[in-house]
Amino acid sequence: MKRKSSLIAMFLALVLLSITVLGCSSNNGNAGEPSEPSANNENARGSSEPSENSGATTYPIQTDKKLTYWGEYITVKPTVAEVPFFQEWQKRTGVPVEFISPPAGQEKESLNVLLASGDLPDMIEYDWFSFPGGPEKAINDGYILRLNDVIDQYAPNLRKYLDEHPEIDKMIKTDNGSYYTFPFIRGDDLLQVYQGPIVRKDWLDELGLQIPETIDEYYTVLKAFKEKKGVAAPLSFTGIGALGNGAFVGAYGANRGFFQEDGKVVYGPMQPGYKEFLATMRKWYAEGLLDKNIATVDGKALDANITSGQTGITIGNAGGGIGKWTPALKEKDPNGILAPAPYPVLNKGDKPKFGQKDHKYTTYDNVAISATSKNAELAAKLLDWGYSEEGHMYFNFGQEGVSYTMVDGYPKYTDLLMNNPDKLAPAQAMSLYIRGNSGGPFVQDKRYIEQYMQLPEQREALEIWSNTDADKYSLGLSTPTSEEASELAKIMNDVNTLIDEMSLKIILGSEPIDAYDGYMEKLKSLKIDRAIEIKQAAYDRYLNR
Repeated sequence: MKRKSSLIAMFLALVLLSITVLGCSSNNGNAGEPSEPSANNENARGSSEPSENSGATTYPIQTDKKLTYWGEYITVKPTVAEVPFFQEWQKRTGVPVEFISPPAGQEKESLNVLLASGDLPDMIEYDWFSFPGGPEKAINDGYILRLNDVIDQYAPNLRKYLDEHPEIDKMIKTDNGSYYTFPFIRGDDLLQVYQGPIVRKDWLDELGLQIPETIDEYYTVLKAFKEKKGVAAPLSFTGIGALGNGAFVGAYGANRGFFQEDGKVVYGPMQPGYKEFLATMRKWYAEGLLDKNIATVDGKALDANITSGQTGITIGNAGGGIGKWTPALKEKDPNGILAPAPYPVLNKGDKPKFGQKDHKYTTYDNVAISATSKNAELAAKLLDWGYSEEGHMYFNFGQEGVSYTMVDGYPKYTDLLMNNPDKLAPAQAMSLYIRGNSGGPFVQDKRYIEQYMQLPEQREALEIWSNTDADKYSLGLSTPTSEEASELAKIMNDVNTLIDEMSLKIILGSEPIDAYDGYMEKLKSLKIDRAIEIKQAAYDRYLNR
C-alpha cells in the first residue's frame, strides 16, 4: 500500500506541519530486561527525568492517571472513543486515554495551534521526519522528548526489537543519535512494496504472448495491443512522476531522483541511461504506443482508460490499482484480467535495478511523547505494549474470536472484517478492530497483507514487484540539516520543474533528443552539484549513525 496513498480512509495519519509554527518483524519475543542507558543519553531540554522504576511491565497497569493522545482517525464511528480497537487497547494495557482529534479538514491548522499554545497532550502521532529542520529540531524546540533514556528504562519490548534489528535502529535515530518516536515498522519485504507494472493478461493469452520482462518484450506487447486489439492508449500512466520509482527508466540504469552507487550519490536524470529512456519513450509516443494525452492524464482519466479497455499496460498499485480496477473492468468485460508484470530490464534474466519500495521504518504513523508531558513513563509503557507478543497480535489482528481465529497456527480474519454483516468494506471494518492495515506503534505482520489482498493477482504482484535491487541503491533515511534542507528545497524546486519540462518536450517530439545535453548544462546553473553535495553529506552522516 502506498506510503501516503496507503493511508486513504485509514487512521491517525497526521498532516504535514507548517513551517511557520512558532516562527521557527514481528516481535514475537517476550518482554525482556531493558539495556543499560549509554553515557551520552542525557535528555534534551524540556525532557522528563526517568525514575528508578525500570524493567519489564506487567499489564494491565494499575494507574489512576489518564493520558492524552492527539491524532487524526477516520472511522465510521462518531468518535474515536467509540472504536472497539481503542477501547480494548485501554483495557488490556490498563491505561485510560483521552483521544483528541482535529476537526475534519483542519488538521494542519489544529496541529499548528496546538504546538504554538504549549499546551501539549502526552502523545502526538505525526510524521516528525517532515518537521521543518527534522525531529532533532523538534526536540531542541521543546516539542517532543529525546527518548533514549525513556526507551532504555520503560520500553523493554521496543529496546529488544531494536537490539535485534540494528538496520531498523539506525533508521529511527537522528544523525545525533536521538530516538524521537515509537515507530511503525513494516515487518516483511512484502509490506514495503505496493506498486509496479500492470498488464491485461487476458489480452496476452488471446494473442499468444507472455508477460513481458524486457523493454523489447514490452514493445512487442504494446504493438500487438495497438494493431490487433485496436487499443487507443496501449501504455498510459499519470505523468512522468509515475516513473519515479524506476518503471521503464530503471531498465536504463537511472531513475527520476537521487540514488547511490558504491557510496556515491548521483542524480538519476543526469545519468546517460536517462537520455536513452527518453529516446525510447519518444519512439513509442511517435508510434502511438504511449497515451497521446500523457502530459495531462490524471487518476480519473487513467481509471477510465483501464476499465474501458483503452489501455493495456500501466503503472499502478496492488490495492488502488488491481484491486480497484478489476471489479469495474469485469462489469464491462467478464473475461478481463489485470495481472502484475516485472519492472522491465534490457536483458532477459537481469534483475531490475529499481522499483517502488518503502523503507521498513515509515516515518508517518509514529508516536512521540511531548516534552511537557508529566506522564512520560506511563506513556512509554503504554506504547511499548505494541511491541510485545500480545500487543503485536492485537495491533495486527485484534481480538481472537472476534476479528480473527487461529486456524492451524495462522491468525485468520473473521467475516466481521472480510465479509462484514453491516456491509462495511474490509478496510472500514478493519479500522474498527485493528491497526494492521494502517500504522501505529507496532511491527506490521505480513499475514495481514496476505489476507487483505484478496485477489490472487494482488498477492502475486507483491512477490513480483519485490524482486528488484531497490535496497542496494537506496539512500536510506538520510536527512539534511535544517540549513541544508532549506537550501536543497529551493534548488530542487527549480530542478524538478526543468526535468519535467525537458522530459515531456522530448517525449512528445517538440524538441529533439539532443536537446537533453543543453538541459544538462542548464542543470549546472541551477546548482544541481550543490544538491548532490548536500545529499552526499546527509548519506555519509546516515552511514555513521
